[in-house]
Amino acid sequence: MTDLSEQKRPLLPGQAYDARQPLLVFDGVCVFCSGFVQIVLKIDRNKRFRLATAQSPLGEALFREHGLPTEDYDSNLAIIDGAAFTKLDSFVAVMAALGWPWRAARLLIVLPRPLRDWLYDRIAKNRYALFGRKDSCEIPSAELRQRLIS
Repeated sequence: MTDLSEQKRPLLPGQAYDARQPLLVFDGVCVFCSGFVQIVLKIDRNKRFRLATAQSPLGEALFREHGLPTEDYDSNLAIIDGAAFTKLDSFVAVMAALGWPWRAARLLIVLPRPLRDWLYDRIAKNRYALFGRKDSCEIPSAELRQRLIS
């Protein structure tokens, strides 16, 4: 067994980003998911959110850490104030963190979880057919590059 020095020790997913900032992990080849990220970038006036694609080493590790499949990224993952959110709850948590009027998305929580998950799953399972798929993660804009974590 080797003892790795502190500098050579691999970063754990929680150490790879500043946990004080919200993180959104999304499917980088999904047109719909990338569109949502572009909207978040536009309305996040305080530039709090950091981003990672699910296909990145950090994204994949976080998906595994939170029990999400890594062969098909059919959920996004938001980590806000140390709490992890998936499916429609992720969307609600992201919008709520962006402040008013986006906070109104919290109204979706009145739907029972099985219904929320069912609605989310219908879109997620058909997202490529409905909105398209890119061959690879797109080259991010300068704004996105500043907030993207690998």
